[in-house]
Amino acid sequence: MTTPHQKGLTAGIFCFVFWGFAPIYFKLLQHVPALTIIAQRIIWAAGFLLLFLAYRERQQLFKTLRVSAKQLMTLFISGSLIISNWLIFVWAVNNGQILATSLGYFTNPLVNIFLGMLFLGERLNKTQTIALIIAATTTVYLGFYLGQPPWIALALAITFGLYGLVRKTLNVGPLVGLFWETTLLLFPALIYLLAFSPTIENATSSTSILLVLSGLVTILPLIGFNYAAKQLTLTLVGFLQYIAPSISFLIAVYFYGEVFTSGHKVAFSGIWIALLIISWQSISKLLKKRTSL
Repeated sequence: MTTPHQKGLTAGIFCFVFWGFAPIYFKLLQHVPALTIIAQRIIWAAGFLLLFLAYRERQQLFKTLRVSAKQLMTLFISGSLIISNWLIFVWAVNNGQILATSLGYFTNPLVNIFLGMLFLGERLNKTQTIALIIAATTTVYLGFYLGQPPWIALALAITFGLYGLVRKTLNVGPLVGLFWETTLLLFPALIYLLAFSPTIENATSSTSILLVLSGLVTILPLIGFNYAAKQLTLTLVGFLQYIAPSISFLIAVYFYGEVFTSGHKVAFSGIWIALLIISWQSISKLLKKRTSL
């Protein structure tokens, strides 16, 4: 029989592999403006989430969805952050910048450490400080090499980091939270689609299907992540999260032929070294704990 840990590991690998290949999906929609994709994604994600939660909760649905006015305000802020993250990601993918998205999501764990220090009073140990200095130095080098800061990577890392920070303050489940985050932005999304969205060139029935399924593309990996997070240690989940940007990196360079300059080599090497340093620290702590037990 499959153990809960094995099921959690399978779910974790599924969600991060899914996220890693997501750029290919949105490349199929590159003829659609990014704002239109996001507006559609908001609407269909909210609909699919409602159906899933109704199936899961049944008679307890309304009780499960109940949140306070203060929580709704916070969810509006977190929703604005995650949807900004989606918009930057989709725009970057459809403009040949998948490599930048990969760098952004590799950088995200380091941004989380920095935000924890800045807003939550968490203190950095020597190892974390060294890792952050290496990552920051090589990222700055990439900015000088490109002649401008790596805005896409930084914007993705910061918006997702801030999203995690805001959600950390909420005692709301991931799927219920995402339902309200998308539902609270349904009205602006509908207004945009009805009044401001440009005509889609070369639109076909397959385009419509892809836009509808973007809602499932949003919630399916999140369901897997939600299950994995309950069954696995945070250390293991932290390792698994590197799967997604690794796949995106390979897709960008070897499938879509994006240019991997010497500046990118320095920046990615610095990020990878920093992540290895932090990850090794987590592993050694876990091993020591198990040995003592």
